[in-house]
Amino acid sequence: MLSFLITVIKVIFLLGFLILIHEGGHFLVAKLCKVTVNEFAIGFGPTIWKSKNTKTKYALRLIPLGGFVSMEGEEERSEKEGSFSKTSIPKRIAIVMAGGAVNIVFGLLVYFCLVSAVGGNVSQVIETMEKDYGAMQAGILSGDEIVRINGKKVHMKQDITDIMEESKGEEVKVQVKRNGEVLEYTVKPKTIVGKDTGIYLGTEGENLTTEVVALYPSSPAEKQGIEVGDIILKVNGNDVEYDPYKVVSYISEAETNEINFTIRRKEEIKEIRVDAQTSNTYVLGVSFKEAEDSFANNVYYGFWNTVDFSTSIIENLKMLFTGKVSTNQLTGPIGISTMVAKTQGIEDFIYLLALISLSLGVTNLLPFPPLDGGKVVIYLIEAVRRKPIKEETEMKIQTLGFALLIGLTIFVTYNDILRLF
Repeated sequence: MLSFLITVIKVIFLLGFLILIHEGGHFLVAKLCKVTVNEFAIGFGPTIWKSKNTKTKYALRLIPLGGFVSMEGEEERSEKEGSFSKTSIPKRIAIVMAGGAVNIVFGLLVYFCLVSAVGGNVSQVIETMEKDYGAMQAGILSGDEIVRINGKKVHMKQDITDIMEESKGEEVKVQVKRNGEVLEYTVKPKTIVGKDTGIYLGTEGENLTTEVVALYPSSPAEKQGIEVGDIILKVNGNDVEYDPYKVVSYISEAETNEINFTIRRKEEIKEIRVDAQTSNTYVLGVSFKEAEDSFANNVYYGFWNTVDFSTSIIENLKMLFTGKVSTNQLTGPIGISTMVAKTQGIEDFIYLLALISLSLGVTNLLPFPPLDGGKVVIYLIEAVRRKPIKEETEMKIQTLGFALLIGLTIFVTYNDILRLF
């Protein structure tokens, strides 16, 4: 019972806080632009607390799943002083974008502080080299620092991994720094052939799990009937429960592409055969030294990790809209609550707070009515036309978008509930 109450408090705090700073962004910029704010509310449903000054009513409502800033002339055009509809288009755009912008900035700042404080970064200085791999054969030495590959600046180890993936095994130009001098070598990467099932496993803090948390769309696992929420018990007859690393190991070491999974789905044990696809990894044949644990290094790697974190959110959205990620993997309030319940310690919780804040901000600025990004598109059209869209037309666009959004919310919530049971 205590753990349930703690989870409820964590969920309410996370959602309530992110909504507060989002709506607070709208509110503060509206005030700066001298737009009259009639009400600033956190939550929906019955009012449980309210306060009113000369112009604005402040309210806290029962259901902490949203909030709103009600401005004069926003829903229906008004000729009153301080009307949103009468203010300039740049100011309207600034007010509308402020909420998502605050979430993005907050998410990036929190993530940066978190990864900078944790440390434990890997440098680009080579520590050991594999015999008969491309780097050693080309003449690269231990102690060299990789600074560029194919002309692209290397800021951290993940950059090297990404560039090697892009190379598809073709020769790459590797620039290294040695004794203050920059040298360039042509390296032929070694191709490591692996097996890919399309399964993504999760971990619960320090407690390992073999629960399937996501499936790559149209992957072998999805086609053969593996589902999100399944618990993998055995791989080719080998016990793997609670150890995702064993799952990866037994799949990669399998003599054929035929992988036999024993899974637990709810209370039922199932046997599912998956024909894995082959996947290639391209490597130089080097391992790297751990970066010095200094303030400057932690800030440096914290910054570039934050850049990588933010671009991964954008890439995931691209994959969603291009069909590379299924809508079945979208998560709503129930799914978020489940993730919050699984967080172990303050570090996990803060990471999730940053992730959801950034995702909320980016999603909210998508050019789709009734999201804030969709409103920006309407204002830009108004700027090009030099006259506003008819109020009736704008309302129809917003209503249609809202109906589609409600439909998507119901769909996501339904999937969240299925994952629970």
